[in-house]
Amino acid sequence: MGTIALEGLEFFSYHGFYEEEQKIGNRYSIDVFITVDFQQAAIHDKLSETVNYAKVYQIVAEIMKHSHKLLEHIAYQIISGIREKYPHVEKIEVAVSKFNPPVGGVCERSRVTLQG
Repeated sequence: MGTIALEGLEFFSYHGFYEEEQKIGNRYSIDVFITVDFQQAAIHDKLSETVNYAKVYQIVAEIMKHSHKLLEHIAYQIISGIREKYPHVEKIEVAVSKFNPPVGGVCERSRVTLQG
C-alpha cells in the first residue's frame, strides 16, 4: 500500500451556509490523500495500474464548480467521485479549508477532514 496525495488545490468558489457567501464567493483549499496498492504501477511503470492524480484533480474541480452549503458535503462529494472512478482504493481522506470564514472575528481558515 502507498499514498497518492494532492495538497493545496486552490479554488475560488461560491459555497457557504449563508446566502451572502454563495453570492460573493471565497477561496478554498483541498487536500486529498488516497491509500491504494500501486505496487504493479511501480514495477511496470504504467499509469493504468494506479490512480491518475490528474483525473483526481478533475473530479475535485468539477465538484468545486457547484455551490454547496457545507464543507462536510464538499468532502463527501469528492470522496464519492473518486470512489466512483477508482473503486479499488483502500482509503480516501479529504480536507476542505475555507479561508477567512465568517465567524465574527479573525480566523485564517476553517477546515473539515473526512475519511471514506
